[in-house]
Amino acid sequence: MYRTAPLGKRPRWWTELPLIAVVYGLYSAGRLLVRGGVQPAVDHGLAILDLEKTFRINFEHPLNRLFTDHPAIGIPADFAYASLHYLLTPALLVWLFRRRPAEYRVQRSWLMISTLIGLVGFTLLPTCPPRLLDAGQGFVDTMAQYGSYGWWGGDASAPRGLGGMTNQYAAMPSLHVGWALWCGVVLWRQGRTAWSKAAGVVYPLAITLVVMGTANHYFLDALAGAAVMVAGLLLAKPLLRLVDLVKSRVTGAGRRETAGTPANVSGGCETSAGTALSRAAATGPAAGDGRPGAPQRPFEADARDQIPRQPAHGTAGDSRTGDTAAAAR
Repeated sequence: MYRTAPLGKRPRWWTELPLIAVVYGLYSAGRLLVRGGVQPAVDHGLAILDLEKTFRINFEHPLNRLFTDHPAIGIPADFAYASLHYLLTPALLVWLFRRRPAEYRVQRSWLMISTLIGLVGFTLLPTCPPRLLDAGQGFVDTMAQYGSYGWWGGDASAPRGLGGMTNQYAAMPSLHVGWALWCGVVLWRQGRTAWSKAAGVVYPLAITLVVMGTANHYFLDALAGAAVMVAGLLLAKPLLRLVDLVKSRVTGAGRRETAGTPANVSGGCETSAGTALSRAAATGPAAGDGRPGAPQRPFEADARDQIPRQPAHGTAGDSRTGDTAAAAR
């Protein structure tokens, strides 16, 4: 049986879809609005490449040559770069919503927070991808080389004619790698089969190779994408607790305002003292002759209830008094 969220805490699709649409809209619009100048983006790209060469971690050079020289590798890689993050990521969100509702809210929040952090990176550090650097840097744009095989144009992974609607200088961090890492963690932790766990390991590694081999990202872009996801994971639960706290205080204040006026359940009528039941009638044994099966009747709340009752004739107290009198005679 699949785990389910407690009643009243299951996600609702009519609130989730607008929320996801708003966050993705902010992300897409933000990428367009933060287009910086071309020269600063190129300078940042060259600085990243020089840093990688210093530490000999410029893995994108040999991978790009491999993808360029072998179409059997380069063409599927271009398809994967242009489509998988748009297909697999939302598919896993839907799967979590339907099959793992108890985990959905945290995983969805993790993905959204990380995406917004990535948008901050695009704003602060516009970066030219390797494929747009001068040809003397040794990179070939595989998206342009194999453009006739796919729907994308030579200027971007967007469909032909829509390249102007994307920000090509949003390379740092690589959210292709970040989203792939999110997918991998979800498959590993929530999957039930060995195949799903294997896919959770292979998919983010494969996407990391793809973004470098197609000359769309540097190795440090991939590391930054992973770092963004770690930051989003660390922030997700505290922010959710903060949201829940605010909600509870808002709803609690509303309940206190409602509870401030006492309910008039008697309609303004008062109960007379003579008709009220005493505590003994409510909780104690009813009056009777003490014999099992005797009819029971409630006491009336009057002055007689305050006078101690004398034991009836034939009770144990009366028997002891008779024995004493007989002994005296």
